[in-house]
Amino acid sequence: MNRKQLFELIRQKRSFLCVGLDSDINKIPAHLLDSDDPVFEFNRQIIEATIKFAVAYKPNFAFYESRGSKGLQSLEKTMLFLKKYENEVFTIADAKRGDIGNTSAQYAKSVFDEPSSGFSFNAVTVAPYMGEDSVKPFLDFEGKWAIILALTSNKGSDDFQLFSDTDGKRLFERVLERSQQWGNTNNLMYVVGATKAEMLGDIRKIVPGHFLLVPGVGAQGGSLHEVAKYGLNDHCGLLVNASRSIIFASKGPDFAEKAKAEAAAMQEQMETLLRDAGLID
Repeated sequence: MNRKQLFELIRQKRSFLCVGLDSDINKIPAHLLDSDDPVFEFNRQIIEATIKFAVAYKPNFAFYESRGSKGLQSLEKTMLFLKKYENEVFTIADAKRGDIGNTSAQYAKSVFDEPSSGFSFNAVTVAPYMGEDSVKPFLDFEGKWAIILALTSNKGSDDFQLFSDTDGKRLFERVLERSQQWGNTNNLMYVVGATKAEMLGDIRKIVPGHFLLVPGVGAQGGSLHEVAKYGLNDHCGLLVNASRSIIFASKGPDFAEKAKAEAAAMQEQMETLLRDAGLID
């Protein structure tokens, strides 16, 4: 899915919502634990409840890999289920990969090469700390995206990402500037935390045309309106992720209905923001 197709999907659904499938087996409703695959059943119902309002889904690999082969089976089933909606959603492997070139090539194959791995995500999150050769293998897959960590929403992000060099450039700004030499607006996105929304103006000066994946709205307290104010561009350019606030809106039998209501409320706000920006009628 290229940038134009993604923007058309946003316009069709009047939404730029990404639902994070951080499906912790210790937090899903207890009645699902009797299912053959509780995590997949949870994901299936969440997807069916929110598909009308979401343009993207983002499984966080930690919650699947930590359960070994059973967890990976849950992820495979989830992706196979999403395949029926492949023209309706953008899929992101939240795996935060990043290693030397030959290893990154294998990581890229693991999320993009369906014949060998079983997975065919549209995008994967990538840590750029090891530089160009750790990112480029992800860009060798036509039609796929690398989503580079730039300015994240966690407390520890200040340890390195805001560090300024002798030229006064902050590390995240160096990442944004340098990485544009590796790809383009059709295969590179950036992670920018919603709790850093006031810095989106600076980021847009460096990457005006790229899509940004923005976590931190919802349970982490980021403001959707602030993100839109500083981050929207002429093709939206935002995928705003919400995980816990949607998928764990209820721990009871009504969890899917509550998730639907939360997703619908976010989509309604996003529709207003898109209309105010002149991106939809």
